[in-house]
Amino acid sequence: MLRAAVIGAAGYTGIETVRLLLSHPGLEVTLVTSAAEAGRPVGDVYPGLTGCGLVFEDPDACDIAGNADVAFLAVPHTAALALAPGLLDAGLTVIDLSADFRLKDAAVYEAWYGTPHTAPGLLGSAVYGLPELTRASLPGARLVACAGCYPTASSLAAAPAIEAGLVDSRRIVIDAKSGVSGAGRALSPTTHFGAANESVRPYSVGSHRHTPEIAQTLSAVAGSPVGVCFAPHLVPMTRGLLATVYMDAVDGLTVEDAVDAYRARYADEPFVTVHGAGRMPSTHEVTGTNRAHIGIALDAGSRTLVVACAIDNLVKGSGGQAIQCANIALGLDEIDGLAGFGPVV
Repeated sequence: MLRAAVIGAAGYTGIETVRLLLSHPGLEVTLVTSAAEAGRPVGDVYPGLTGCGLVFEDPDACDIAGNADVAFLAVPHTAALALAPGLLDAGLTVIDLSADFRLKDAAVYEAWYGTPHTAPGLLGSAVYGLPELTRASLPGARLVACAGCYPTASSLAAAPAIEAGLVDSRRIVIDAKSGVSGAGRALSPTTHFGAANESVRPYSVGSHRHTPEIAQTLSAVAGSPVGVCFAPHLVPMTRGLLATVYMDAVDGLTVEDAVDAYRARYADEPFVTVHGAGRMPSTHEVTGTNRAHIGIALDAGSRTLVVACAIDNLVKGSGGQAIQCANIALGLDEIDGLAGFGPVV
């Protein structure tokens, strides 16, 4: 049994990682940290985990290194820059849920995140954690930079069409919607109930920090630059994310051809389901799971291939994907801790 530490465990992504790890057959949670909640039982902060026996501790690098084989960093950007080098030197496998090692160019990171990248020497060895697209690089990886929630759904929706040459990949348009948990546990004026309830709001259009990550991922798939127009929206629900991607279809493409291509591409993926032609996914059908559900339609008049991908932003978009990546990196069964069904009502 390998030992797992979850750093930043009191946040939404951290506690979802803990929840899933508690039923993992090959990973034992030995340490959960939170500077704000240190000393409190996890069940007092999150009553749904009453009885788990875990207590939040202060995030001390020596304690982490001495009590874990793998560390999940569920921390804000820049925090992983400070933690990862020391943990790697101590021999741990580091699964980073933040954005600090996703972008391969430190200058791009600095431009979009507005802060210096203090560990650029690790960027070359960091493996991007989106198993459906980067699985071959994950076994044995010591530092995994897990994909963001929006890039996960957007990339899974677009990649097969780009790979198969079904679309003109020079420019794609992404309309994405996420529940308020994507903003994290801390309150803000836009995520208070009174502001978010019964309201849908686009935000950071043209400036969202996930834009270069999506472009980097899809450009690697295409083998040439892909232009991304990305418009995220906040919707009045707790969890769930839906990315709808619009791509210019090549002449002669039928929706049946597209569905066949997507099903062939994802045939061996344990967490991806491709619906039949015209059937679009909903966030409800993936709630609480590590699944991605994909729907495909073709707008004949404009020759636009429309692909929608639904995920749970806290699971496949964060904690679940981190565990999926860790499983592959550590040589465990990819579905360990993630095979359960979500609620159906």
